Amino acid sequence: MKLLLDFFPIAIFFGVYHYTKDMILATAVLIPATILQIAISWFKTRKIEKMHIVTLVLIIVMGGATVLLQDKAFIQWKPTVVNWLFAAAFIGSYVIGKKPLIQRMMESQIQLPSAQWNTLNAYWIIFFLAMGAINIAVFTFYSEEAWVNFKLFGMLGLTLLFIIIQGIWLAKHIKTDDDASDSKDSDSTAANDSASANNSNKELP
Repeated sequence: MKLLLDFFPIAIFFGVYHYTKDMILATAVLIPATILQIAISWFKTRKIEKMHIVTLVLIIVMGGATVLLQDKAFIQWKPTVVNWLFAAAFIGSYVIGKKPLIQRMMESQIQLPSAQWNTLNAYWIIFFLAMGAINIAVFTFYSEEAWVNFKLFGMLGLTLLFIIIQGIWLAKHIKTDDDASDSKDSDSTAANDSASANNSNKELP
């Protein structure tokens, strides 16, 4: 549901563009659609994610420039700027703070060793950098309509694929309560065995 809400403004942009074939008009509609998305998110959760705030600011700035200057290049660069800003934030989390950014976002739901959090954070950095580069390639070498299609279907598909791959990776590395319980049981058994051995040694003449 959250992922669908995140792509709601893009879907509106896509619909308006394919109905009018007017990139400037589609961009003009995208700005209030993004504001509506954030309003819905706040109404449902009573909070606004930093990612949504960053996206909204860039849409207002770059989308506004597209509309005012009648230059579609600004809105086409927006996905790249957003993704590379997120990549920079994830990179910066290695040196600012005690935990990588992905750990701060997800540790309340799952448990991972510190090394695996760093690895997962690196995967997100690669994903964001790749998405930004792919966006540039699409709007540079393909038609305007192809870029609009990619903005909805391509980015959504790649994001879903990455999330699925991440889920498979997490399934192999996640610490579950059962694992913790097994570890405790193992430690308890080892302690009991050690105590029994010490008692046996005491009983020897």
